[in-house]
Amino acid sequence: MLNPGLYEQVINSQIKALLQEIPEVRKSVAQIDQAEASKVLTQYLSEIIQKGLDNVSDNGGGITAQVALINKVVETITKTTQETDFAQMSVDERAEQLMALLGENDVDIHAGKTAAKLIRPETSIAQSSLFTGAIHEPQMFSELKKEIQSADRIDMLVSFIKWSGLRLIIDELRDFTAGGGKLRIITTSYMGATDVKAIEELGKLSNTEIKISYDTKRTRLHAKTYTFYRETGFSTAYVGSSNLSNAAISSGLEWNLKITAKDQPDTIRKIAATLESYWNSSEFEFYQDTERERLVRALKADRFMGDGESRRFVFDIHPYPYQQEILDKLLAEREVRGFYRNLVVAATGTGKTVISAFDYRRFCRMNAARPCRLLFVAHREEILRQSQETFQGVLKDQNFGELFVGNHKPESLDNLFVSIQTMNSQALHEKLPEDYYDFIIVDEFHHAAAPTYQTLLNHFKPNILLGLTATPERKDGKSILDYFDNRIAAEIRLPEAIDRKLLSPFQYFGVTDAIDLSELRWTRGGYDKSELNKLYSLNRGVALRRSNNVIQSLDKYVTDIEEVKGLGFCVSIEHAQFMAEQFNNNGIPSIHLTGQSNDQDRRTAQKRLVSGEIRFIFVVDIYNEGVDIPEVNTVLFLRPTDSLTIFLQQLGRGLRLAEGKECLTVLDFIGQANRKYNFEEKFSALLSNTTHSVQSELKNGFVSAPKGCYIQLEKKAAKYVLDNIKSSFSAKNGLISRIATFEEDSGLPLDLANFVDYYHLDVRTIFSRANFARLCVSAGVREEFEEELEEIINKALKRICAIDSRRWIAFLLDILPRLDKVDLKKLSPIQQRMFQMFYITVWQKAIEDWESAEVKGNLALLSRNPVMLEEMMGLLRYNFDRIDFIDEPVNLGFESPLDLHCTYTRDQLLVAMDHMNPSNVREGVKWLPEKKIDVLFVTLNKADKDYSPTTMYNDYSINETLFHWQSQSTTGDHASTGQRYINHRERSSKVLLFVRESKNDRIGAAPYTFLGLANYVQHSGSKPMNITWKLERPIPAKFLKKTNKLVVG
Repeated sequence: MLNPGLYEQVINSQIKALLQEIPEVRKSVAQIDQAEASKVLTQYLSEIIQKGLDNVSDNGGGITAQVALINKVVETITKTTQETDFAQMSVDERAEQLMALLGENDVDIHAGKTAAKLIRPETSIAQSSLFTGAIHEPQMFSELKKEIQSADRIDMLVSFIKWSGLRLIIDELRDFTAGGGKLRIITTSYMGATDVKAIEELGKLSNTEIKISYDTKRTRLHAKTYTFYRETGFSTAYVGSSNLSNAAISSGLEWNLKITAKDQPDTIRKIAATLESYWNSSEFEFYQDTERERLVRALKADRFMGDGESRRFVFDIHPYPYQQEILDKLLAEREVRGFYRNLVVAATGTGKTVISAFDYRRFCRMNAARPCRLLFVAHREEILRQSQETFQGVLKDQNFGELFVGNHKPESLDNLFVSIQTMNSQALHEKLPEDYYDFIIVDEFHHAAAPTYQTLLNHFKPNILLGLTATPERKDGKSILDYFDNRIAAEIRLPEAIDRKLLSPFQYFGVTDAIDLSELRWTRGGYDKSELNKLYSLNRGVALRRSNNVIQSLDKYVTDIEEVKGLGFCVSIEHAQFMAEQFNNNGIPSIHLTGQSNDQDRRTAQKRLVSGEIRFIFVVDIYNEGVDIPEVNTVLFLRPTDSLTIFLQQLGRGLRLAEGKECLTVLDFIGQANRKYNFEEKFSALLSNTTHSVQSELKNGFVSAPKGCYIQLEKKAAKYVLDNIKSSFSAKNGLISRIATFEEDSGLPLDLANFVDYYHLDVRTIFSRANFARLCVSAGVREEFEEELEEIINKALKRICAIDSRRWIAFLLDILPRLDKVDLKKLSPIQQRMFQMFYITVWQKAIEDWESAEVKGNLALLSRNPVMLEEMMGLLRYNFDRIDFIDEPVNLGFESPLDLHCTYTRDQLLVAMDHMNPSNVREGVKWLPEKKIDVLFVTLNKADKDYSPTTMYNDYSINETLFHWQSQSTTGDHASTGQRYINHRERSSKVLLFVRESKNDRIGAAPYTFLGLANYVQHSGSKPMNITWKLERPIPAKFLKKTNKLVVG
């Protein structure tokens, strides 16, 4: 009998017979994942073996009979694998367990002790158990004492350490470290709870290292873990709620799970990997005796929630990974493409000023011979003061810069934080030459289209102009992108800022809207606003039904209407007025604001909303700065928003952090939409690093929403969204229909770059369907063509999508237009290798003979296929224009075309190293003896599913330079391959690391990113070996969030 519900059950003969009687619609069956098969089948077999052994026992068989049965299993494995090692794993007929072993020169022997007298925990070190503080179980602190005395190495991770708790185990720790045991402790100054004495006493221990995070607002460490490593393989870890305090480890109502390496090896591996990642993070700093005063200040500052001078220089400021990614993009904009006027777009509160400070610090380091004068311009004194403090913190210079605003008068104009009003009133443009400032930053750059900024922007010619804004689209229609070559250099995505707790989490509810917009007039990329206005406010009957639905939904989803501080986004002034009237009529005090409202009205409205006098402000647009209210905790989207930028800006109005604000409630009213309305980009923008389609996320409950966020669509709303997406970009016809009206909808000329950028598409979406030229023919905007190589090039374009090496792209763009004139034999060795990479990309084979008739024929044919040739070149130009990192050649001992951090298919990278038969490489490693190179192919997610605790902690980056890699299961540390890995430097061989996130992406086999040369650091285990490599160059932030699976937020 099979009960209804969820299973992960291996199907045996018995279950198969039962399933045959059940209709297909009632059952779901999946293939066992190849990457997890050994784990799944072992788990299944262990249940059978245990039942079998119990059966033997129940039928009178003793321990000898049980051992005999186990040895039959071992014998079968030995015969099947032909590995003699397994033969030695037969259980000895005496059926004994080894409980302890003393070293040959162990001091305990000289003291007259035997191994049987060794102290061991009360609970098993082979079977996991739960501590709940119950009377009958050992006390936590007493078990910790015994774990310490029997460990070889210890890691502790706790939010805080109290002397009252530490003194219970300090004697054991002192003996452990004095005897050669290594102790590592990670803690924080969180809430000022740690006792200085506790840290001092730990600091006195030998073989002990302590790391502390002084920046608890960024680190957010609340984990409690005590890990005891044993060289015997019987490591244990306690994970739960107990910090190192007397109450937590002796008498509190705390729960702690003891995990053992023997029954939960994957969990122990994850604990060890995560601790190693934290230990190597710059957020945790080594504590030494000289740091005592700093620790005291940090604890005092956290205890009293100090936020000013007491905290400013307690810790070094480092960029978050997402901020470093922005910095990398800015550098690429300048060095790859030559754009030195750069715009960064990000919601208020996400650290734009910090990014600008790091950018300026980098500029100073790269231009040490220059004065590096800074001009920071904003429109409010408060912003200028905060910005100066940020720069002083990043530069670690309390004297950096001067304010020039209000009553502040500078002694020097060299590094100035100045208001735009002061700039104009003091006429700095008349007093200073145009090249006086090397680096100019303009905060809230959307103001820059106003006349007050024109003098500044027209006069000064800095080396770098950096604009910061949350709102690149102005209500007056003036574009600020003209100042930045019509480019946005980088954007901070909302999910990343929410994950980092820089913005409030949200709970998004897609509410079913009865109004059908599918046939509403669509013009210039959006709904006709006058038509929307008729529906939402002028058609009284429809408008009343809709407003009642809004109020009912508010009652359904909001906790307490009395606590609401809300914004409602409307389509027109009439709509805003109508909604305010309806809310007031229903007892919900509300007002409306428009672009015509004066500053006093806006300030008054803000005060009334914050005080609770009114519940809602209904607005038409988002550009009124008076509507920037951090306390807003509810947002109503009462109209479909056609622009993704505007949608995110509107949402951002409610994501500001505020005291007592738990989260933002979002009600988005979703009706049947025009097939051109883009739901997919809207929901994609709300999700953190997902590799799945929006369709998949919707069906699975939006599991990739940012931390603390929730997305739910009502049943009909979900159907509207799914139906829209199915007829949109996910279908070929959806692409074709948008191409057909692209120029009308966007006002832009139709080409690949404009189309992909306007609709925020991944370029692979295009080439997974067909080539762009063919889609344009189908859309009726291009003449028909017929080319012989179209089918072959279609497949090649999928592989070309990933090419991002500047050198290789430049070479191809130079040689492809003149294929029929090139003598391949006369190319330099590095050019020949680059051409080999191109040839195998298109024809899936390497060139054996440069004079081959087949090769010449293929190239001649390609030159006679101008549309396909241009299609490839257009994609290459697009790729070049999207490069957001700085690549560089890697010295491999020969003229190698492989560039650091660039992406290559397996075939491309192997022929680049003169291995002409890449299809015969099936394993994850390849030794190239002629080049003396070990190539490591790493797939991070080996299983088909996203989260696999069985395999995902085999290969991962520990930090930006250290990488943990697991060899093949047959590689021993004493075998020739293992010794080559360990001694590669002495033997003058090189190790190259190529990494990809998963086996496949949306268009086929996923390519690899070249992380460069790796050097051996250490290893543990054998068959397989777990090796830590140190990369010669750090992993860029954009890749680090993929390679480091242990990063939180």
